[in-house]
Amino acid sequence: MDAVKSMKINTVLITGASSGIGLQLAKDYLALGWHVIACGRSQERLEALALNDLPDVTLLIFDISQRDQVQQAGQDLAELLTRTDSQLDLLILNAGSCEYIDDAKAFDDLLFERIVHTNLIAMGYCLGAFLPLMPRGSHIGLMSSSAIYLPFPRAEAYGASKAGVQYLASSLALDLAKNDIGVSLICPGFVATPLTAKNDFSMPMQVSVQTASKAIREGLNAGRREIHFPRRFTYLLKLMSFLPAIVWQKVIANDTQAKPFKDPSL
Repeated sequence: MDAVKSMKINTVLITGASSGIGLQLAKDYLALGWHVIACGRSQERLEALALNDLPDVTLLIFDISQRDQVQQAGQDLAELLTRTDSQLDLLILNAGSCEYIDDAKAFDDLLFERIVHTNLIAMGYCLGAFLPLMPRGSHIGLMSSSAIYLPFPRAEAYGASKAGVQYLASSLALDLAKNDIGVSLICPGFVATPLTAKNDFSMPMQVSVQTASKAIREGLNAGRREIHFPRRFTYLLKLMSFLPAIVWQKVIANDTQAKPFKDPSL
């Protein structure tokens, strides 16, 4: 039996719910009888989810990078929760973006700003809008990446943003403990999504979105501080991080030579 079926939580908000991991999470929580607040920029794609999985899905259309839109979404959600006499039990901030700095010497500061804004600052917007609506005993999942365990070429912007999410989750966990609100950091390895399908290199230990969703849901249910998968892959990265820098730098240099680094979690 799926571990999440025993949870008392019945309302979950998921950002980036129109594709990839977010979409699969939305489908799986709906299948388990949860009320899903599916969030994204594409009304058309989210409406397809609603049509396929009625009746227990509510759509919130907004761009996470636009604070005014996120604030309006928070107000809309507050009204919905009041009207339905319900509460926001689980918040999964999954949405994000990935771009690479091809020439570090000609550092693309605008790209850096764009990625950090989308992956980290916008997460702060969502916390500002939705966290006040969460009661005691609720839980938050913040999407990071297994890329945080080691630095990779061309990932200055992406890696920095996801490392920021890691620190954010750790600090939030300390400060929200008095409110009895749990916080989990989510660090996927390679997951088969429409984006990774475009990659032109091997992706070791790749898992399906179904496997990713199950790992995330079970980790949230268990209240784990860090949810990382597949374990063989993430433990390998963690182990390499303990080696002398000259060792793992050589391994990464050899492995990425003529192979552009791509985010393993998208």
